[in-house]
Formats: sequence, C-alpha cells, structure tokens
Amino acid sequence: MHKYILKRLLALIPVMLGVSLIIFTMMYFTPGDPAAMMLGESAPPEQREALREELGLNDPFWIQYGNWLRGIVLEGDIGTSYTTRRDVADEIMDRFPATLQLAVSGVVVAVVLGVPIGIISATRQYSIFDNVSMFVALLGVSMPNFWMAMLLILLFAVNLQWLPSSGLNHGFRSLILPAITLGTGAAAIIARMTRSSMLEVIRQDYIRTARAKGQVESKVTNVHALKNALIPIITVIGLQFGGLLGGAVLTETVFSIPGVGRLMVESIGQRNFPVVQGGVLFIAITFSLVNLLVDILYAFVDPRIKSQYK
Repeated sequence: MHKYILKRLLALIPVMLGVSLIIFTMMYFTPGDPAAMMLGESAPPEQREALREELGLNDPFWIQYGNWLRGIVLEGDIGTSYTTRRDVADEIMDRFPATLQLAVSGVVVAVVLGVPIGIISATRQYSIFDNVSMFVALLGVSMPNFWMAMLLILLFAVNLQWLPSSGLNHGFRSLILPAITLGTGAAAIIARMTRSSMLEVIRQDYIRTARAKGQVESKVTNVHALKNALIPIITVIGLQFGGLLGGAVLTETVFSIPGVGRLMVESIGQRNFPVVQGGVLFIAITFSLVNLLVDILYAFVDPRIKSQYK
C-alpha cells in the first residue's frame, strides 16, 4: 500500500507540469492587459509600461513560465496577486474553508438522497417508484445549478423568507440552499449509479443463495448486495466531492459565497493571472488527492483489492 501511494504521488508530478503549462499558456494568450486593469485605462502609457516591466509581463513566454515554475518548485511560491499584492496561496487558503463547507454539505445531501433512492429503485425495478425516481434523477442531471439556485432563492428566500439568499453570515442556515443546489444534481448521478450497480449485484448467484437460506431481505440487500456494489458508488461520490472541492463556481457566484470558485471568477474578470493559475493548480492537486483517497478506500471496502497494490 505504501509503495502504491508513493507511486501515485510521484505520478502527480507530470500531471501538475502539464496542468501548469496549459493554464499558463491560456492566461498568456488571454486578451487584456493586467497593468491597465490595475492602473485604470486613464493611466499614462509610460506608467503602464513601467508596471508591465516590474511584473515581468514584457518577458518572452518561456521566461515567464520558467520563472513562475521555478518559484513553485524551489520556493513554494505560486505567485503574488496583482490586485491585493498578497501571496496567491494565502488568497486561496482564505477562501478554501468556505468551499470545503459547501462541498461537504453538498455531498452529504447527495449521499443521503442518492444512495437510498438507488437501492430502493434497484430492489423494486420497473415499479412506479423506480420510474418516477429515475425520471426525477434525469431532471436533476439535466437542470443547471444556477437555474436550481435561482428557483430556490425565489421560493425560500424571497417568497417564504425562511432562509438567507446569500453569504455565510447566518451559520448553518446559510448552507441549506447552496447544499441543496449542489446536492440534488450530484444525488441524481449517485442514484443512477447506485441503481445500476445494485442491479448487477443482486442478480449474482450468492445473492440467490443468501435468499434461499432464509435470510431477511433487508440483510441481503444492505449487507451482501450493497457491500459488493460499493466500488462504483464510492467512485462517483469521490468524483463529485473532488469537483465540489475544486470550487462550485456557479453556485458560489449565485449565493455570493466567498469560496475558491468565486475567487477564480473575480480573478478572471480582473485579469489577475497569478490567482487564476494558482487556483487551477490547486484545484488539480485537490482533485488528484481525492481520487487517491478513493482508491485507498477501495481496499477497505474490498480486501481483495489490497493484493493489487504492489
């Protein structure tokens, strides 16, 4: 297991290099002048040129990329924000707790809704519950997050005035609408995967044998079938959680949540290239580490997988 984890961590190096090159290239060729955004359009050309020289924006592409990459590798410095003049790492870590709260609450909603619905749909295949739940799941997958968010705000914040419409200043109540917005879409995906995985397992011979021995149906479903169907379910949950940790951009923007996703949107509008580059790199690392944790979790769900970690 230790060797496997070490191999996966070393494999992150070329992935991060590729991600860094792609995002730096995209930012380099993005229209707009960061110096003009920082000083304003009315600033004298010579003042803008001096700032561009100070920031190294006049250097060739490979020199700029090399300086940025060298700072990351040798000093752990992913850059300085053009607007606040703070370290990008500090900017991201200040916003990450809000994104973490949102991601955890969204995944909790998704698992609580998706897994039971998927199990019941599989055990009652082609029933009214199965057809209705899968139709609703299809709607959940198809409906954009921002549209769901606006509907929830209109109903619960504007008309009923039960919940706050933005920010995180009201504690747990502030997370309810964003968590439902994120959780319903993820729950739809998890429910469909749970149903598919459970249907494949409950047709196996050992499930028939367990029923033939007279075991209670709930034990057959929740112990024998669900345990062996967990691998693809855990995979989907991990992917959803990794994506949310990377920043639920639209949800954070609609609900005015000061998370990583909203920071990225603001930085793109300000042509704040170091924050965008550092944010994408942070998202890539976070997503890769979540995938690694999911792979490790497989071994605890199915001991047979441990033998493959060599």
